[in-house]
Amino acid sequence: MTKKPNRQEAMSLLKKHNKNEALIKHALAVEAVMLHFAEKFGEDPEKWQVIGLVHDLDYEKYPEEHCHKTKEILLEEGWPEDYIRAIQSHGWKICTDIEPKNNMEKVLYAIDELTGLIVATVLMRPSKSIMDLNAKSVKKKWKQKGFAAGVDRKIIEEGASLLEMDLTDLIEETIKGMQSSADELDLRGDL
Repeated sequence: MTKKPNRQEAMSLLKKHNKNEALIKHALAVEAVMLHFAEKFGEDPEKWQVIGLVHDLDYEKYPEEHCHKTKEILLEEGWPEDYIRAIQSHGWKICTDIEPKNNMEKVLYAIDELTGLIVATVLMRPSKSIMDLNAKSVKKKWKQKGFAAGVDRKIIEEGASLLEMDLTDLIEETIKGMQSSADELDLRGDL
């Protein structure tokens, strides 16, 4: 019997499988942005945030089996199939062939890499704060190929296209989502 997991269960599962503080912070960033977009689209906020929180559940222990081990873990935990599919879809063209179809899946696909670029941009700012960050600053860093070189900009662009969103708007909305959790993400800085 599948149950609808709540945030507390998701957080417990995340911390059971991940000890790396950077991975946990990334999960919190994605969670915050997913929650923001769920509210923007009038969707189930807890469902979206829970999926954001556990999207990289297997990454610390099984990076070579990313998204696949998560499916195994979540099936054992009795998670609903649509949650599992959404999580697997963020690995589309990277480690899965599951294409993001609905808004929830498209948002997760689009913002996963983008949150990393935003964090890197914040950490380079004199204020070290996300509270005064705008899309223009992120796009300036975007153009620097050596900056946050591990961030796949093509995935972000493709995600924006899937959502039929302008890249600047996607960046702005992602920043807004992350600003709502600035303290938890240690991104309030000097402001």
